[in-house]
Amino acid sequence: MSTAGTVRSADRLARPPSAAGDLTDLRQPAAQAYRLLQVGFTVAPIVFGVDKFLHLLTDWTQYLAPVFPRLLGLSAQSFMYGVGAIEITAGVLVALKPRYAAYVVAGWLLGIIVNLLLLGQFLDVALRDLGLLLGALALARLAEAHARQAHLRRASTNGIVVRLGEARPAA
Repeated sequence: MSTAGTVRSADRLARPPSAAGDLTDLRQPAAQAYRLLQVGFTVAPIVFGVDKFLHLLTDWTQYLAPVFPRLLGLSAQSFMYGVGAIEITAGVLVALKPRYAAYVVAGWLLGIIVNLLLLGQFLDVALRDLGLLLGALALARLAEAHARQAHLRRASTNGIVVRLGEARPAA
């Protein structure tokens, strides 16, 4: 084994371990995945939420189990206006605070899945939404790693040396 190979191995061990890589460097696949998921889970809920008011894509009330509007004493369309407002808000929150809002979106998707199962129709859409729910959870985990990296970066610019995942005052 060459000395150069040994040095490279030692170099890798000296760097702080990061399972997600540098999530601010868009040349890195993990950073690209994070941004793609963030943009997707920002745009899609906003588009679908706006369409609850515009009715350009579909009649959204066909996907609604009647039990939910009945519980609140609302018409199906009035209920869907509320759904649209929540979806728009969720999309904006993912843009601003993906670390937390991705869990909100995952919960929302779980609610949609339960609704579709109660309706007993559109089970293909329920399955698709399960995949989206998993994507939202992946975004939440990547956003957590991104926030941790940003915190460590701020700490290092404030005179704290970060080595092997530990913060120590600079010498």
